[in-house]
Amino acid sequence: MTFYQADTLKNYIKSILISQRVKAEDAEIVADSLVRADLEGISSHGISRLPIYSKRLEESRINPAPFIKIEKSGLSTLLVDGDHGVGQVAAYKGMKEGIKTAKETGIAAVAIRNSNHFGCASYYCQIACEEGLVSIVMTNSPPGIPPWGGKKAFFGTNPVGFGFPVKDLPNVIIDMSASVVARGKIIEAAKEGKSIPKGWAIDQNGLDTEDPTAAINGAILPSGGVKGYGWALAIEILTGILTGAAYGPHVQNIYHDHHQQSNVGHFFILIDVEKFIPYEYFTSLVKNMLIELKEVPKKDGTDTIFYPGERREKSYQKHLSSGINLSPEVVKDLSLLARRFNIENPFEIGKCDV
Repeated sequence: MTFYQADTLKNYIKSILISQRVKAEDAEIVADSLVRADLEGISSHGISRLPIYSKRLEESRINPAPFIKIEKSGLSTLLVDGDHGVGQVAAYKGMKEGIKTAKETGIAAVAIRNSNHFGCASYYCQIACEEGLVSIVMTNSPPGIPPWGGKKAFFGTNPVGFGFPVKDLPNVIIDMSASVVARGKIIEAAKEGKSIPKGWAIDQNGLDTEDPTAAINGAILPSGGVKGYGWALAIEILTGILTGAAYGPHVQNIYHDHHQQSNVGHFFILIDVEKFIPYEYFTSLVKNMLIELKEVPKKDGTDTIFYPGERREKSYQKHLSSGINLSPEVVKDLSLLARRFNIENPFEIGKCDV
């Protein structure tokens, strides 16, 4: 197998984006987000997304040089207009300003509109944890989930992420979509010519399907049935309506060929632990709870009880040293991009075989 070092991939992503008039500082944010996803084992939200970002930048559906406007509305509320730039840029800048506000007032709410796909919600949760804050990160997305009883997609998969800092252990990072599976995994399966498990999605006729292409044209099922439907609705209201972004079927799909901008919405809540209880005490209590959790008697066949965020950190550390494995289909797409923009191709050099 061929593995690629994280820094090599970051430099490649930055070179592609800068060649498309994305500012160097913004390209750095996008590269860090995508590579972090691959390092954590979330390849559906990693560098495999770059080709579609690049295509939409070329068509100006994504603005390469957005003027991101951040306004305060009250003591703890931030309104961010992403100017249709790459989603990671608006989200990162909104998160950074939200952190400043939360440290002043104890809590901050950040509403972001006119954005695009922003990668993994967990990426922003980690940023908040590093600053000693608890975070809730939400985004909507193009239609993927039908309303309960329907057979046509209406809501996005609408993930929500929670981040809790922990003393001397990996942070608790919970990142879940309202669908049975993230849409990216179905897109990935279609790209690689693989089938998907039954129970993930339905086709256009409302029938179970194992064909990822039929699933993309149909709908992904909500997680937990009617509960996931309610979850998707709540996230849609917070991210699509409260922010002033598009909602439901009005969010444009970056993978569909048309000329409309996506207008994705994000909504963040940030909490400064110190304004409630001492930070060291909080992180120690969380650590103690996790230790107790892991000591719960295990059922047959279970060696270790993991908590959310633990496996991500193990994967991150492993891939930092061993490198990131990319599928042949992704490597082909990325090599074509390198040739298209006449940049050094890391898939011919800068790789290490293990």
